[in-house]
Amino acid sequence: MHAHPSPATPSPRRVAVAQIASPDDESPTARIARVEAMLREIEGADLITLPELWSAGYFAFERYAERAETLDGPTVQMAQRVARDLGSEVHLGSIVERGADGGLHNTAVLVDATGRVAQAYRKIHVFGYQSLESQLLTAGRSLSVTPGSLGATASTTCYDLRFPGLWQELSERGAEAAIVPAAWPAARREHWRLLTQARAVEHQLWVVATNACGRQSDVQLGGFSRVIDPSGRVVAECGDGEEVLMVDVDPAQVAAVRAEFPVIGDRLSAADYRALADGGL
Repeated sequence: MHAHPSPATPSPRRVAVAQIASPDDESPTARIARVEAMLREIEGADLITLPELWSAGYFAFERYAERAETLDGPTVQMAQRVARDLGSEVHLGSIVERGADGGLHNTAVLVDATGRVAQAYRKIHVFGYQSLESQLLTAGRSLSVTPGSLGATASTTCYDLRFPGLWQELSERGAEAAIVPAAWPAARREHWRLLTQARAVEHQLWVVATNACGRQSDVQLGGFSRVIDPSGRVVAECGDGEEVLMVDVDPAQVAAVRAEFPVIGDRLSAADYRALADGGL
């Protein structure tokens, strides 16, 4: 079922982007407690976002199996407590999820302000370059666009930024905002900046991209979490260390940008592009 924008004019929202480090010598239990305390200091946020696999540690590949959890495990429970107590939506980034079939997934989770799991997205493009993610985790097979404080909201995760076909499908399903948790290395930071802005421009939606920071397993994470408006302007950006970035977001900008410069209305569907005749000589 496709989501559609609400006919009502949305009011401005406040987003708290929590850029987190996951040091190798910190246990997931200690990290979850530390991050919960950090989040509880946030005041007045409609939405709180976190990075990819921050509680397990993205590069702790040898511990994925032991650190895997279900959608009622410790990371999700923490997000639910914070959401209920603060009255904020919490996109907890992602967890190593152990599915009912025993398989492991990189699963992004959005919790609404009542503590209900509103969206769970299993990462479709699992990463294999200098990473064991694609060997250890099973790719997801579904997409979701869910009503949220920023409008019709999609999740994509890190490597998904490189696949415009996925983003076009989310846009066609009505997405007005995309939340992107990541563990993007500093070595490819310019790609991070380029792709987050490109996706916002192409699809005229808000992009809330929350990256990890610090070092994990001798890899320096990129930080520079950022919020980009539907015209491609970077509204706010973190540095390279741990911080919570507070950003005011106006969901009404999506409709305004799309009306003023109607690129989405001129775009063909993926099926229409495939059906075009071969014009080669």
